[in-house]
Amino acid sequence: MKSTLLFLTLLMSSTQVLFSQALKTPTPSPMQTLKQGFALTDISIEYYRPSAKGRTVFGDVVPFGKIWRTGANGATKMTFGENVKIQGKDVPAGTYAIYTIPNKDNWEVLIYKDLKLGGNVNDYKQENELIRITVPVVNMNDYVETFTVNVANIQASSCAIEMTWEKTKISFNVVAEIDQAIMGSIDKAMNVDSKPYYQAASYYYENNKDMAKALEWITKAVDQNPKAYWVALLKAKIELKSGDKKAATTSAQKVIELAKEAKNDDYVKMAEKLISDAK
Repeated sequence: MKSTLLFLTLLMSSTQVLFSQALKTPTPSPMQTLKQGFALTDISIEYYRPSAKGRTVFGDVVPFGKIWRTGANGATKMTFGENVKIQGKDVPAGTYAIYTIPNKDNWEVLIYKDLKLGGNVNDYKQENELIRITVPVVNMNDYVETFTVNVANIQASSCAIEMTWEKTKISFNVVAEIDQAIMGSIDKAMNVDSKPYYQAASYYYENNKDMAKALEWITKAVDQNPKAYWVALLKAKIELKSGDKKAATTSAQKVIELAKEAKNDDYVKMAEKLISDAK
């Protein structure tokens, strides 16, 4: 009898464990991992996303003037694949915890070296900060229900990290100091047989370098790829930036001809807009 009771007890216990393991419910503040190609590498962001759920967040759920883990559960983490500057301050390549101190009119953003702290802000030590910056609060018209971190305004070597929740938005600038390395790479690439004329001209155009040199390279790229309408469009853009509206219009008309042959309406429209801008 005792052995039967013991067996039934063990059976019930194992059944309860089985059911508890099988039960899956939604996470109140789900984790998001964001990986954004930037400069020559990537920016990765890992954070938990709480929702407002009708509550007043800033100044209540998240008090003003106190360190916040910047999300739910644990600290937000950011990984920079190369050395960057955040609001002009040096941040070496690596992974950092991001804490913030929200205030009504501005936030302090704290780039923290100790990844073990997590959400336990009571043990926060200022000596483990890499940098601290202050950024203004932007009051938005649109309401954001769920805390969101985003990489925006992406340029060749700069971008903005944005944080939004409720009607509050803050952002800070990230700049990758890659220009010297890329310019060196271009110089080396131009000394080999297979020269990347299009890529080099594109970098010079996008970063406001020597337009005469960019035009020389893109002209050679067009000669090598006479049917490449995207190459011809870059030539038109460089000519327009150089102030030669007549040449830019001629190149854009060639883009339209080539793009129509390839049935690419997008490039036809871009070339038509460039012609309009050149008038």
